[in-house]
Amino acid sequence: MDPVIPLADLQPIYSVADVGRALEDGAARRNEGLKSWYERMHELGGSRYIIKPSTAAAVDELYQASPNFGEVLDDLRKFLALALSGNEAVQFTPMLLLGEPGLGKTYFAKRLAHVLGTGFEFVSMSSLTAGWVLTGASAQWHNARPGKVAQTLIEGEYANPVVVLDEVDKAGGDARYDPMGALYSLLEPDTAAHFKDEFIDVDMDASHILWVATANDESSIPEPIRNRMNIYAIERPDAEGSRRIALAVYREILDAHRWRFPPEPAESVIDRLASIPPRDMRKLLLDAFGTARLANRDHLVPEDIDARKLCGRKARVGF
Repeated sequence: MDPVIPLADLQPIYSVADVGRALEDGAARRNEGLKSWYERMHELGGSRYIIKPSTAAAVDELYQASPNFGEVLDDLRKFLALALSGNEAVQFTPMLLLGEPGLGKTYFAKRLAHVLGTGFEFVSMSSLTAGWVLTGASAQWHNARPGKVAQTLIEGEYANPVVVLDEVDKAGGDARYDPMGALYSLLEPDTAAHFKDEFIDVDMDASHILWVATANDESSIPEPIRNRMNIYAIERPDAEGSRRIALAVYREILDAHRWRFPPEPAESVIDRLASIPPRDMRKLLLDAFGTARLANRDHLVPEDIDARKLCGRKARVGF
């Protein structure tokens, strides 16, 4: 297979001239925190890398690592083909990954950012109680600061990072400060291109963000939000799929370290891992590697995979 090398151009995200004018405004003179952010924006400049695919095969390795996401990946290949055709940046319709806990939805999104070569930002929607967490609070408020979107674009390297809205169905709080309210404009490219954080108060282009939302139940998600997304029902992996996921996670851990373990574990270890929910494989494998080394072994045995560490949760994933 040809090497997958992401290409990058620079994309203007905000106007440095606008930041300079804001820096001279009275609000910045009265608020040291706001002034500091403006100075930081001026120092970093207003452009960020925007990633373009070099081949539609960029996501192919995810078919092995996340075999139960085949429908999602089939659609992503179409978006990549269109980007290649127009020599354009990676873009896709915001997606909602719907399914029970433990299916690897967040892991998939993180791996997607990796194979595309762009940034990754995680937002736990279950902990959000107000929209200002995404879009900032007015500088008039004590301890106000930019929201997640502005921080990601200002401090990150990329104009089109993958932003995961985890458990979007569990967002709550006072209806007057709806944490979902910001998404009505952020998920629409035309309005997101003129996004204005309440704290920063300078136009920013958030239209290139790659949105991935996860949820267990779509019924509590407002219909206008659902209508802005492609919705995918993620099923449990079958036995063979779970084995492929386990092997992918094993290899990913070894690639990140210099441990002297074989590139593939014994079949009996894979069989043991295949009974573990995908989201738990990584932490149990890390524990298993440590157990093996304490026993002066450079290979895993099935007993190293200690499912008791799942704190009483069922280890089986349904096959």
